[in-house]
Amino acid sequence: MGFFEPMIGRISGLISDNTRDLNRDHIRVLDAGCGEGSHLVQITDDLSAKTDIRFQGVGTDISKAGIKIASKNNSDIIWCVADLASLPFANKRFDVVLNILSPANYREFNRIIKDDGLLIKVVPGNCYLKELRSVFYHGTGRKPYSSDRVVEYFGSNFKIIDIQRIEYHIEIDGGNLEHLIRMTPLSWGVPADRIRKVLDMGIDSVSVDFTIVSGKRKAV
Repeated sequence: MGFFEPMIGRISGLISDNTRDLNRDHIRVLDAGCGEGSHLVQITDDLSAKTDIRFQGVGTDISKAGIKIASKNNSDIIWCVADLASLPFANKRFDVVLNILSPANYREFNRIIKDDGLLIKVVPGNCYLKELRSVFYHGTGRKPYSSDRVVEYFGSNFKIIDIQRIEYHIEIDGGNLEHLIRMTPLSWGVPADRIRKVLDMGIDSVSVDFTIVSGKRKAV
């Protein structure tokens, strides 16, 4: 099982459930903050395999390096470098907007999403990579992470129609654990001795915990 596979499956299900009654043969899906694009590729591939509806994926990220990787790996999706504060799209352009483990700009999301469109935001849950957090932040006085404020802010901008929490464990070897540590923002600013301590602990599985919030535009 891939690290993000259960989360990707849940998102695909939400999109399918919320678009099947739109009576459209072409659904546009934007991943705002797509990184190197793997989430959007997996989601659109999964959706296309289950229906005759065409799902046109569009991925944006401020990182030129990430978009370069994405464009090399998949040419069926439109990739572009863009700032969330000023997305280069017309008003009410997208049926679905994804915001996965990335900052949000609700003003822009509200502008580009269709009146009956769907916004899906994914944030880490309280137990996300708790095996790493417990060592990285021990004795630092840092408060336990909570997604409550992020969800509350989502609700102040979009009408929440669904909140799901998905938790699972992933088996991991030493090499992949080191790669995960280097990849996750949790390790940014953490002293090298604490990172080495985690690598020497013999951790063979990590906790994955996501909150998936779905919403619609609020009535004007």
